[in-house]
Amino acid sequence: MITGKKTKQYSTEFKVKAVEWSHQAHRSVKSVAEALDIHPFMLSRWRKEYREGKFAMKRVKKAPAEAKQQIKEQDEISRLKRQIAELQEENVILKKFQRFQAEERRKRSGSSGNTGENTG
Repeated sequence: MITGKKTKQYSTEFKVKAVEWSHQAHRSVKSVAEALDIHPFMLSRWRKEYREGKFAMKRVKKAPAEAKQQIKEQDEISRLKRQIAELQEENVILKKFQRFQAEERRKRSGSSGNTGENTG
């Protein structure tokens, strides 16, 4: 008896749209695959088949609404992660500058005790 996983079948239209999204400059294969809940290797295989002309279908103009929303959310998450990283880096720099300023003040206050006011 042969038992195995059932593989999900995707329409040619779905494959073509996924490939076209993955070719957009601001999208990666990984992000498109995550948004569509497929494995990146599968998307890479579809991209190869697309290049070889195995999807004899005209270009699809409209994306499924749910997939579009998922990709928008992924883009927003990526943007927010970049912003968080940038802000964390700025915070580290500001803390270092604050320590530097405190150290400079200590140096100045330690050496400013003798200001040459002993004129006696």
